[in-house]
Amino acid sequence: MKKQLDMSKIAKGLGAERRGKVSAKGGYFGALELFAAVEARFRVPDGGGRATDPEWTERRLVALAPATLRRLATLAAKVRKRGGVQVAPMQLAALLLEKTAEQLSEKDTERLLRKRAR
Repeated sequence: MKKQLDMSKIAKGLGAERRGKVSAKGGYFGALELFAAVEARFRVPDGGGRATDPEWTERRLVALAPATLRRLATLAAKVRKRGGVQVAPMQLAALLLEKTAEQLSEKDTERLLRKRAR
């Protein structure tokens, strides 16, 4: 088991101040963050089968454009190739949806609603 880093202690040692979580939105660092999330969260169920996030208990149908599904399939293939983690395109979609929903602030939501009302 890896030892967890104490970020507050590190910041204090550097004379810095913690101001919150920073998250990559896209590009190379966003891809690395996504890959790390798949590795950290996906587990093979006790009875066997495809690895998944054990906290996912809700199942819903999500309509997608064919181009979006192809892009998800390409991304999932890259994750499988890079780390050997078996991830399906729709599992990747669920992870991306969660990450995006977590990052949206109330202000972002209000801005989206204002744009829609125009």
